[in-house]
Amino acid sequence: MKKLSIISVFLVLFMSVSVSAQNPDKQLPIEQLLDADAKHNLDVAWQYFRLRKAYIAVLLRTEETMAAHPTFSKMDEILYLSGMSSYYLSKGKGKQKIDLTKLPEDERDRWRTERLTEDAVAFLGQLIEEHPESKYASKAKKTYNKIRPPDKK
Repeated sequence: MKKLSIISVFLVLFMSVSVSAQNPDKQLPIEQLLDADAKHNLDVAWQYFRLRKAYIAVLLRTEETMAAHPTFSKMDEILYLSGMSSYYLSKGKGKQKIDLTKLPEDERDRWRTERLTEDAVAFLGQLIEEHPESKYASKAKKTYNKIRPPDKK
């Protein structure tokens, strides 16, 4: 996943150099290119989330965005999708199933039920704390309150 994030950042940088070489008077700032890439990833993640119930794919998209553009203006949506996808996967929901026995050993920990629940708590908690005004905050709180560890209640 880290390789994919690095590749996408380099791709964005390459596109910016290519655009500036073709149109030296019309250079796009890197921030604009990162926003466009992040917005695209967000749109695709929503499609995976709503239409396909492909929660693994959602997590891959949102992780890429968090790594490449941590100051994205719609980070509340990214955190919501990450948290809810982790939660749903931990409950065995969605069309993509996780068979830990078929995964390489270094990937197994990431997709364990307990780890997915921990990730859901972390993502939803971050959304609630950093974006309390978000339209996703109340939905996030409901799920967060269901799954947070007993010592946090």
